[in-house]
Amino acid sequence: MANIVVFGAQWGDEGKGKIVDMLAERADAIVRFQGGNNAGHTLVVGDEKTVLHLIPSGILHQGKRCLIGNGVVLDPEVFLSEVDKLTQRGVDVSPERLKVSRKTHLIMPYHRLMDAARENSLSDKRKIGTTGRGIGPCYEDKVARVGIRAADLTNPELLRRKLRRALIEKNVLLTHLYNAEPMDAEKIFDDLQPIAARMAAYLGDVSSEISAVEDRGGVVLFEGAQGTHLDIDHGTYPFVTSSNTVCGNASTGSGCGVGRLHRIIAVVKAYTTRVGAGPFPTELFDADGEYLQTKGSEFGATTGRKRRCGWLDLACLRESVRLNGPTELAITKLDVLSGLAQLKLCVAYRYEGQEVAFPPQVENGMGLVEPVYESLPGWQEDISGVKSWAELPEAARVYLTRVKEVLGVPLGLISVGPDREQTFRP
Repeated sequence: MANIVVFGAQWGDEGKGKIVDMLAERADAIVRFQGGNNAGHTLVVGDEKTVLHLIPSGILHQGKRCLIGNGVVLDPEVFLSEVDKLTQRGVDVSPERLKVSRKTHLIMPYHRLMDAARENSLSDKRKIGTTGRGIGPCYEDKVARVGIRAADLTNPELLRRKLRRALIEKNVLLTHLYNAEPMDAEKIFDDLQPIAARMAAYLGDVSSEISAVEDRGGVVLFEGAQGTHLDIDHGTYPFVTSSNTVCGNASTGSGCGVGRLHRIIAVVKAYTTRVGAGPFPTELFDADGEYLQTKGSEFGATTGRKRRCGWLDLACLRESVRLNGPTELAITKLDVLSGLAQLKLCVAYRYEGQEVAFPPQVENGMGLVEPVYESLPGWQEDISGVKSWAELPEAARVYLTRVKEVLGVPLGLISVGPDREQTFRP
Protein backbone atom coordinates (compact mmCIF):
# COMPACT_ATOMS: atom_id res chain seq x y z
CA MET A 1 0.00 0.00 0.00
CA ALA A 2 1.19 3.54 -0.77
CA ASN A 3 1.88 6.16 1.88
CA ILE A 4 0.07 9.48 1.34
CA VAL A 5 1.08 13.11 1.82
CA VAL A 6 -1.64 15.76 1.98
CA PHE A 7 -0.43 19.34 1.56
CA GLY A 8 -1.99 22.75 0.99
CA ALA A 9 -1.25 24.25 -2.42
CA GLN A 10 -2.28 27.85 -1.69
CA TRP A 11 -2.00 30.00 1.47
CA GLY A 12 -3.58 27.50 3.83
CA ASP A 13 -7.26 27.01 4.71
CA GLU A 14 -7.72 24.79 1.64
CA GLY A 15 -9.64 22.08 3.50
CA LYS A 16 -6.77 19.71 4.28
CA GLY A 17 -8.36 18.57 7.51
CA LYS A 18 -11.42 17.27 5.71
CA ILE A 19 -9.34 15.41 3.13
CA VAL A 20 -7.12 13.89 5.82
CA ASP A 21 -10.16 12.91 7.86
CA MET A 22 -11.66 11.16 4.84
CA LEU A 23 -8.44 9.35 3.88
CA ALA A 24 -7.71 8.37 7.48
CA GLU A 25 -10.33 5.65 7.29
CA ARG A 26 -7.94 3.57 5.14
CA ALA A 27 -4.70 4.61 6.85
CA ASP A 28 -3.05 2.94 9.83
CA ALA A 29 -1.20 5.99 11.14
CA ILE A 30 -1.67 9.74 10.62
CA VAL A 31 1.36 12.01 11.11
CA ARG A 32 1.51 15.78 11.57
CA PHE A 33 4.96 16.88 10.38
CA GLN A 34 5.28 20.69 10.66
CA GLY A 35 3.80 23.91 12.01
CA GLY A 36 2.15 24.46 15.35
CA ASN A 37 -1.14 25.64 16.78
CA ASN A 38 -1.14 28.49 14.27
CA ALA A 39 -2.93 25.98 12.02
CA GLY A 40 -6.55 24.94 12.39
CA HIS A 41 -8.15 21.96 10.68
CA THR A 42 -11.95 21.95 10.71
CA LEU A 43 -13.75 18.62 10.49
CA VAL A 44 -17.50 18.22 10.05
CA VAL A 45 -19.07 14.84 10.80
CA GLY A 46 -22.84 14.92 10.64
CA ASP A 47 -23.94 17.95 12.66
CA GLU A 48 -20.77 18.10 14.76
CA LYS A 49 -17.85 20.39 13.95
CA THR A 50 -14.37 19.79 15.36
CA VAL A 51 -11.45 22.22 15.09
CA LEU A 52 -8.00 20.74 15.75
CA HIS A 53 -4.79 22.75 16.05
CA LEU A 54 -2.16 20.13 16.91
CA ILE A 55 -3.62 16.65 17.13
CA PRO A 56 -3.78 14.97 13.68
CA SER A 57 -7.18 15.00 11.99
CA GLY A 58 -7.32 11.21 11.99
CA ILE A 59 -8.01 11.20 15.74
CA LEU A 60 -11.76 11.01 15.11
CA HIS A 61 -11.29 7.55 13.55
CA GLN A 62 -11.13 5.14 16.44
CA GLY A 63 -8.16 2.80 16.47
CA LYS A 64 -5.94 4.90 14.19
CA ARG A 65 -2.43 5.72 15.35
CA CYS A 66 -1.88 9.51 15.52
CA LEU A 67 1.66 10.88 15.63
CA ILE A 68 3.14 14.37 16.04
CA GLY A 69 6.56 14.58 14.41
CA ASN A 70 9.78 16.39 15.23
CA GLY A 71 9.05 19.09 12.63
CA VAL A 72 6.16 20.43 14.70
CA VAL A 73 6.55 23.08 17.39
CA LEU A 74 4.16 22.09 20.15
CA ASP A 75 2.59 24.20 22.85
CA PRO A 76 2.09 21.58 25.60
CA GLU A 77 -0.75 23.54 27.21
CA VAL A 78 -2.67 23.68 23.92
CA PHE A 79 -1.95 20.01 23.27
CA LEU A 80 -3.30 18.91 26.66
CA SER A 81 -6.31 21.21 26.28
CA GLU A 82 -7.15 19.47 22.99
CA VAL A 83 -6.71 16.10 24.67
CA ASP A 84 -9.13 17.11 27.44
CA LYS A 85 -11.76 18.49 25.06
CA LEU A 86 -11.70 15.37 22.90
CA THR A 87 -11.82 13.13 25.96
CA GLN A 88 -14.93 14.96 27.18
CA ARG A 89 -16.56 14.13 23.86
CA GLY A 90 -15.74 10.45 24.21
CA VAL A 91 -12.84 10.37 21.73
CA ASP A 92 -10.00 8.04 22.65
CA VAL A 93 -6.87 10.18 22.95
CA SER A 94 -4.95 7.83 25.20
CA PRO A 95 -1.15 7.58 24.94
CA GLU A 96 -1.63 4.14 23.40
CA ARG A 97 -2.81 5.76 20.15
CA LEU A 98 -1.41 9.32 20.34
CA LYS A 99 2.33 10.00 20.45
CA VAL A 100 4.57 13.08 20.32
CA SER A 101 8.14 12.80 19.09
CA ARG A 102 10.71 13.28 21.83
CA LYS A 103 12.52 15.55 19.36
CA THR A 104 9.56 17.93 18.98
CA HIS A 105 10.40 21.47 20.10
CA LEU A 106 8.13 23.05 22.69
CA ILE A 107 6.62 26.52 22.70
CA MET A 108 7.38 28.23 25.99
CA PRO A 109 5.60 31.23 27.57
CA TYR A 110 8.46 33.52 26.55
CA HIS A 111 7.97 32.52 22.90
CA ARG A 112 4.38 33.74 22.99
CA LEU A 113 5.38 36.95 24.74
CA MET A 114 8.21 37.62 22.28
CA ASP A 115 5.92 36.94 19.31
CA ALA A 116 3.28 39.42 20.45
CA ALA A 117 5.79 42.06 21.55
CA ARG A 118 7.63 41.93 18.25
CA GLU A 119 4.49 42.18 16.11
CA ASN A 120 3.07 44.99 18.22
CA SER A 121 6.28 46.98 17.79
CA LEU A 122 5.86 47.07 14.01
CA SER A 123 3.92 49.62 12.03
CA ASP A 124 0.76 48.39 10.29
CA LYS A 125 2.54 48.27 6.92
CA ARG A 126 5.33 46.08 8.29
CA LYS A 127 3.24 43.63 10.31
CA ILE A 128 3.58 40.01 9.19
CA GLY A 129 0.15 38.95 10.40
CA THR A 130 1.47 36.40 12.90
CA THR A 131 -1.06 34.58 15.06
CA GLY A 132 0.97 35.52 18.14
CA ARG A 133 1.18 31.93 19.36
CA GLY A 134 4.97 31.81 19.64
CA ILE A 135 5.56 29.72 16.53
CA GLY A 136 8.30 31.85 14.97
CA PRO A 137 10.32 32.44 18.16
CA CYS A 138 10.20 28.70 18.93
CA TYR A 139 11.56 27.81 15.48
CA GLU A 140 14.22 30.50 15.97
CA ASP A 141 15.38 28.83 19.17
CA LYS A 142 15.40 25.47 17.42
CA VAL A 143 17.74 26.78 14.72
CA ALA A 144 19.83 28.66 17.30
CA ARG A 145 20.21 25.34 19.20
CA VAL A 146 18.78 26.69 22.44
CA GLY A 147 15.30 25.16 22.14
CA ILE A 148 13.39 23.07 24.65
CA ARG A 149 12.51 19.63 23.27
CA ALA A 150 9.73 17.34 24.45
CA ALA A 151 12.19 14.84 25.92
CA ASP A 152 13.58 17.60 28.17
CA LEU A 153 10.35 17.44 30.19
CA THR A 154 11.55 14.13 31.60
CA ASN A 155 14.92 15.55 32.71
CA PRO A 156 14.23 18.27 35.31
CA GLU A 157 17.80 19.48 35.76
CA LEU A 158 18.40 19.76 32.02
CA LEU A 159 15.10 21.59 31.62
CA ARG A 160 15.98 24.07 34.37
CA ARG A 161 19.42 24.77 32.85
CA LYS A 162 17.99 25.30 29.38
CA LEU A 163 15.29 27.66 30.64
CA ARG A 164 17.85 29.75 32.49
CA ARG A 165 20.09 29.92 29.45
CA ALA A 166 17.25 30.84 27.10
CA LEU A 167 16.05 33.69 29.31
CA ILE A 168 19.41 35.43 29.53
CA GLU A 169 18.97 36.82 26.04
CA LYS A 170 15.15 36.86 26.03
CA ASN A 171 14.93 39.07 29.11
CA VAL A 172 17.36 41.59 27.67
CA LEU A 173 15.16 41.89 24.60
CA LEU A 174 11.93 41.98 26.57
CA THR A 175 13.04 44.69 28.96
CA HIS A 176 15.30 46.88 26.82
CA LEU A 177 13.75 46.56 23.37
CA TYR A 178 10.06 45.86 23.99
CA ASN A 179 9.59 47.55 27.41
CA ALA A 180 8.08 44.36 28.84
CA GLU A 181 8.54 42.68 32.19
CA PRO A 182 11.30 40.04 32.45
CA MET A 183 10.32 36.40 32.87
CA ASP A 184 11.47 34.15 35.71
CA ALA A 185 12.99 30.79 34.77
CA GLU A 186 12.11 29.18 38.11
CA LYS A 187 8.44 30.13 37.79
CA ILE A 188 8.28 28.73 34.27
CA PHE A 189 10.00 25.56 35.50
CA ASP A 190 7.53 25.17 38.38
CA ASP A 191 4.55 25.79 36.12
CA LEU A 192 5.81 23.11 33.73
CA GLN A 193 5.97 20.33 36.34
CA PRO A 194 2.31 19.23 36.22
CA ILE A 195 2.39 19.59 32.43
CA ALA A 196 5.54 17.48 32.22
CA ALA A 197 3.97 14.77 34.35
CA ARG A 198 1.04 14.47 31.92
CA MET A 199 3.11 14.85 28.75
CA ALA A 200 5.57 12.08 29.64
CA ALA A 201 3.14 9.31 28.74
CA TYR A 202 2.63 10.75 25.25
CA LEU A 203 6.30 10.91 24.30
CA GLY A 204 7.68 8.37 21.86
CA ASP A 205 9.92 7.58 18.89
CA VAL A 206 7.78 8.68 15.97
CA SER A 207 10.30 7.58 13.35
CA SER A 208 10.24 4.04 14.74
CA GLU A 209 6.44 4.12 14.95
CA ILE A 210 6.25 4.96 11.23
CA SER A 211 8.69 2.20 10.35
CA ALA A 212 6.71 -0.31 12.38
CA VAL A 213 3.52 0.53 10.49
CA GLU A 214 5.30 0.17 7.16
CA ASP A 215 6.95 -3.10 8.16
CA ARG A 216 3.57 -4.72 8.68
CA GLY A 217 2.26 -3.40 5.34
CA GLY A 218 0.25 -0.49 6.74
CA VAL A 219 -0.43 2.93 5.25
CA VAL A 220 0.95 6.15 6.75
CA LEU A 221 -0.88 9.40 6.05
CA PHE A 222 1.17 12.60 6.43
CA GLU A 223 -0.82 15.72 7.27
CA GLY A 224 0.58 19.12 6.33
CA ALA A 225 -0.45 22.45 7.83
CA GLN A 226 -0.68 25.94 6.29
CA GLY A 227 0.03 26.10 2.53
CA THR A 228 2.88 26.03 0.04
CA HIS A 229 3.00 29.80 -0.40
CA LEU A 230 3.53 30.25 3.33
CA ASP A 231 6.68 28.10 3.18
CA ILE A 232 9.65 29.79 4.86
CA ASP A 233 11.85 29.21 1.79
CA HIS A 234 9.43 29.14 -1.12
CA GLY A 235 6.51 31.31 0.02
CA THR A 236 5.75 35.01 -0.25
CA TYR A 237 8.62 35.97 2.04
CA PRO A 238 8.56 37.69 4.52
CA PHE A 239 4.80 37.11 4.79
CA VAL A 240 5.24 33.43 5.51
CA THR A 241 5.15 30.95 8.36
CA SER A 242 8.30 29.73 10.10
CA SER A 243 8.45 26.16 8.78
CA ASN A 244 8.73 24.32 5.48
CA THR A 245 5.18 23.58 4.36
CA VAL A 246 6.11 21.80 1.12
CA CYS A 247 5.49 18.06 1.07
CA GLY A 248 9.22 17.19 1.09
CA ASN A 249 9.20 18.19 4.75
CA ALA A 250 6.97 15.19 5.47
CA SER A 251 10.21 13.24 5.44
CA THR A 252 12.35 15.64 7.48
CA GLY A 253 9.60 16.53 9.92
CA SER A 254 8.73 12.96 10.83
CA GLY A 255 11.88 10.86 10.45
CA CYS A 256 10.71 8.98 7.38
CA GLY A 257 12.78 8.30 4.27
CA VAL A 258 11.75 10.45 1.31
CA GLY A 259 11.47 7.34 -0.88
CA ARG A 260 8.53 6.24 1.27
CA LEU A 261 6.31 9.13 0.15
CA HIS A 262 4.21 7.79 -2.69
CA ARG A 263 0.81 9.41 -3.25
CA ILE A 264 1.05 13.22 -3.06
CA ILE A 265 -2.28 15.05 -2.85
CA ALA A 266 -2.42 18.80 -3.46
CA VAL A 267 -5.46 20.29 -1.73
CA VAL A 268 -6.78 23.24 -3.74
CA LYS A 269 -9.71 25.44 -2.81
CA ALA A 270 -11.84 26.17 -5.91
CA TYR A 271 -11.05 29.86 -5.40
CA THR A 272 -8.26 31.54 -3.42
CA THR A 273 -8.16 32.86 0.14
CA ARG A 274 -5.53 34.31 2.40
CA VAL A 275 -5.47 35.28 6.09
CA GLY A 276 -3.25 38.09 7.30
CA ALA A 277 -0.85 40.31 5.42
CA GLY A 278 1.04 39.65 2.21
CA PRO A 279 0.56 39.92 -1.58
CA PHE A 280 -2.52 38.36 -3.16
CA PRO A 281 -2.69 39.00 -6.94
CA THR A 282 -6.27 37.80 -7.53
CA GLU A 283 -7.84 39.35 -4.43
CA LEU A 284 -11.32 40.74 -5.00
CA PHE A 285 -12.69 43.90 -3.40
CA ASP A 286 -16.08 43.80 -5.10
CA ALA A 287 -19.42 42.01 -4.79
CA ASP A 288 -17.91 38.74 -6.06
CA GLY A 289 -15.30 38.81 -3.30
CA GLU A 290 -17.97 39.50 -0.71
CA TYR A 291 -20.05 36.64 -2.14
CA LEU A 292 -17.17 34.19 -1.77
CA GLN A 293 -16.40 35.38 1.75
CA THR A 294 -20.01 35.11 2.92
CA LYS A 295 -21.03 31.91 1.16
CA GLY A 296 -17.74 30.20 1.96
CA SER A 297 -17.85 31.27 5.64
CA GLU A 298 -14.29 32.43 5.24
CA PHE A 299 -13.04 33.01 8.74
CA GLY A 300 -9.76 31.60 10.05
CA ALA A 301 -10.20 28.42 12.11
CA THR A 302 -7.36 29.48 14.41
CA THR A 303 -7.72 33.26 14.64
CA GLY A 304 -11.30 33.93 13.55
CA ARG A 305 -9.94 36.60 11.21
CA LYS A 306 -11.84 37.29 8.01
CA ARG A 307 -10.13 35.65 5.04
CA ARG A 308 -9.35 37.70 1.97
CA CYS A 309 -10.97 36.12 -1.11
CA GLY A 310 -10.18 36.08 -4.83
CA TRP A 311 -10.29 34.10 -8.05
CA LEU A 312 -8.39 30.85 -8.43
CA ASP A 313 -4.74 31.59 -9.19
CA LEU A 314 -3.27 28.93 -11.46
CA ALA A 315 0.08 30.71 -11.78
CA CYS A 316 0.45 30.44 -8.02
CA LEU A 317 -0.65 26.80 -8.18
CA ARG A 318 1.74 26.05 -11.06
CA GLU A 319 4.55 26.94 -8.66
CA SER A 320 3.02 24.63 -6.03
CA VAL A 321 3.02 21.78 -8.54
CA ARG A 322 6.67 22.43 -9.39
CA LEU A 323 7.69 22.48 -5.71
CA ASN A 324 5.70 19.48 -4.52
CA GLY A 325 5.21 17.14 -7.50
CA PRO A 326 1.62 16.12 -6.66
CA THR A 327 0.16 12.96 -8.14
CA GLU A 328 -3.39 14.33 -7.92
CA LEU A 329 -5.52 17.33 -6.99
CA ALA A 330 -8.22 17.46 -4.33
CA ILE A 331 -10.54 20.37 -5.19
CA THR A 332 -12.51 21.69 -2.22
CA LYS A 333 -15.43 24.11 -1.75
CA LEU A 334 -16.53 23.87 -5.37
CA ASP A 335 -20.09 24.41 -4.15
CA VAL A 336 -19.23 27.96 -3.05
CA LEU A 337 -18.90 29.01 -6.71
CA SER A 338 -22.54 28.11 -7.44
CA GLY A 339 -24.59 31.23 -8.16
CA LEU A 340 -21.88 33.31 -9.86
CA ALA A 341 -22.67 34.23 -13.46
CA GLN A 342 -19.05 34.37 -14.54
CA LEU A 343 -15.84 32.86 -13.16
CA LYS A 344 -12.26 33.89 -13.77
CA LEU A 345 -9.06 31.85 -13.73
CA CYS A 346 -5.67 33.52 -13.43
CA VAL A 347 -3.53 31.55 -15.90
CA ALA A 348 -0.38 33.73 -15.85
CA TYR A 349 1.03 37.03 -14.58
CA ARG A 350 2.13 40.19 -16.34
CA TYR A 351 5.43 41.29 -14.84
CA GLU A 352 7.81 44.00 -16.08
CA GLY A 353 6.06 44.11 -19.44
CA GLN A 354 6.14 40.36 -20.03
CA GLU A 355 3.75 37.47 -19.44
CA VAL A 356 5.22 34.97 -16.98
CA ALA A 357 3.96 31.56 -15.90
CA PHE A 358 5.39 31.58 -12.36
CA PRO A 359 5.66 34.08 -9.49
CA PRO A 360 8.77 36.30 -9.70
CA GLN A 361 11.43 35.16 -7.24
CA VAL A 362 12.07 38.54 -5.67
CA GLU A 363 10.84 40.13 -2.46
CA ASN A 364 7.15 40.95 -2.79
CA GLY A 365 7.22 39.47 -6.31
CA MET A 366 3.53 38.61 -6.19
CA GLY A 367 2.76 42.16 -5.17
CA LEU A 368 4.32 43.43 -8.40
CA VAL A 369 2.32 41.32 -10.88
CA GLU A 370 -0.94 41.79 -12.74
CA PRO A 371 -3.06 38.65 -13.17
CA VAL A 372 -3.85 37.42 -16.68
CA TYR A 373 -7.39 36.06 -16.62
CA GLU A 374 -9.50 33.66 -18.61
CA SER A 375 -13.27 33.98 -18.21
CA LEU A 376 -15.55 30.97 -17.96
CA PRO A 377 -19.32 30.70 -17.51
CA GLY A 378 -20.58 30.01 -14.02
CA TRP A 379 -23.50 27.84 -12.94
CA GLN A 380 -26.57 28.45 -10.80
CA GLU A 381 -27.36 24.91 -9.61
CA ASP A 382 -26.85 23.85 -5.99
CA ILE A 383 -24.23 21.10 -6.26
CA SER A 384 -23.87 20.28 -2.55
CA GLY A 385 -25.67 16.96 -3.06
CA VAL A 386 -23.76 15.87 -6.17
CA LYS A 387 -22.13 12.44 -5.90
CA SER A 388 -20.40 12.02 -9.27
CA TRP A 389 -18.70 13.82 -12.14
CA ALA A 390 -21.68 13.22 -14.41
CA GLU A 391 -24.03 14.98 -11.98
CA LEU A 392 -22.03 18.22 -12.05
CA PRO A 393 -23.32 21.05 -14.25
CA GLU A 394 -21.48 21.27 -17.56
CA ALA A 395 -19.99 24.65 -16.59
CA ALA A 396 -18.50 23.09 -13.42
CA ARG A 397 -16.97 20.27 -15.44
CA VAL A 398 -15.48 22.80 -17.89
CA TYR A 399 -14.03 24.80 -15.00
CA LEU A 400 -12.39 21.77 -13.40
CA THR A 401 -11.13 20.43 -16.71
CA ARG A 402 -9.41 23.74 -17.41
CA VAL A 403 -7.73 23.65 -14.00
CA LYS A 404 -6.47 20.13 -14.70
CA GLU A 405 -5.20 21.12 -18.16
CA VAL A 406 -3.27 24.17 -16.98
CA LEU A 407 -1.65 22.40 -14.02
CA GLY A 408 -1.07 19.07 -15.75
CA VAL A 409 -2.17 17.11 -12.69
CA PRO A 410 -5.13 14.67 -12.58
CA LEU A 411 -8.22 15.38 -10.54
CA GLY A 412 -8.34 12.92 -7.65
CA LEU A 413 -11.05 14.20 -5.31
CA ILE A 414 -13.81 16.81 -5.55
CA SER A 415 -15.52 18.24 -2.47
CA VAL A 416 -18.89 19.99 -2.65
CA GLY A 417 -19.50 20.63 1.04
CA PRO A 418 -17.97 20.38 4.52
CA ASP A 419 -19.24 16.92 5.48
CA ARG A 420 -17.25 13.72 4.99
CA GLU A 421 -19.89 12.41 2.61
CA GLN A 422 -19.76 15.42 0.30
CA THR A 423 -16.66 14.22 -1.55
CA PHE A 424 -16.28 12.01 -4.62
CA ARG A 425 -13.73 10.85 -7.16
CA PRO A 426 -14.28 12.20 -10.72
